Amino acid sequence: MRLAILGFMTTLPTRRLAAALVPLVWLLATPVHAQFQPRRVSDPAVGEQYHIEFGADLWMPTADLVVASSGSGALSGIPGSEIDAKRDLGLTDKNLPQLHLVLRPAHSHKFRLDYIPIKYSQTATIQRNIDFNGQRYPLGIPVNSTLDWKAARISYEFDFVDKDRGYAGFILEAKYTDVRVDLASPFTAEFARARAPIPALGGIARVYVVNNAAITVEVTGFKIPDNIDNRYNAHYVDVDVYGTFNFMNNFGVRAGYRDLDLGYLIKQDSGSFTLKGVYVGLVVRY
Repeated sequence: MRLAILGFMTTLPTRRLAAALVPLVWLLATPVHAQFQPRRVSDPAVGEQYHIEFGADLWMPTADLVVASSGSGALSGIPGSEIDAKRDLGLTDKNLPQLHLVLRPAHSHKFRLDYIPIKYSQTATIQRNIDFNGQRYPLGIPVNSTLDWKAARISYEFDFVDKDRGYAGFILEAKYTDVRVDLASPFTAEFARARAPIPALGGIARVYVVNNAAITVEVTGFKIPDNIDNRYNAHYVDVDVYGTFNFMNNFGVRAGYRDLDLGYLIKQDSGSFTLKGVYVGLVVRY
């Protein structure tokens, strides 16, 4: 009897130890993926934490501007000459401002506003007869000319790929274009104007080569095919490639190359406006 009691008392701690070890053995046998995993911590690149971004650039484009305007009203049916603004009117290239504003209510959603005031004014003695808006400007007379192109766009951007070191998204936008050409000589003055909102689609991609320097490619465009109606066609293509260096999250500089191409045909009136060149600018964020 004593031996039985002694044996029971001897084995009691062993049984308790075994019982205590069962949960520990079960935990150790649990697969690794079911154990605690640290939560991923986001580490955005410098310059990607903001709700409002404002930028101002100095664009130095080469201009290639051609316009033709036929007569209207009593002068209807008189075709217009194809006028090259540089060759015929003496236009010279100049630097232009670019302004942009970005509102970012959520990380992958952006509302953007861009504006470029484009205006060239010059005086030249024309070297050939020019017909513009039903009036003739004869060889050898001085002509004052102005080309005023207001290019604005309102767009929405959604980034379907959104990573700490870059993103890619699509752009839906409305480009508002207002082009006016004025020609004035000692004998006559005429103008032609074309303005319309133009819908456009495109895409954007940005990659950070280092934590505070990025390369961005953006392309948007629109085209009315010739086969719909050969009296009407139009295209608008905007290509922008630039690099940004951010000194801090709220301030950076950028430099890039932009190619802006607009063309239209409306019955007997036509225009072809191409501006392309490098730019430099500043970016401020909040």
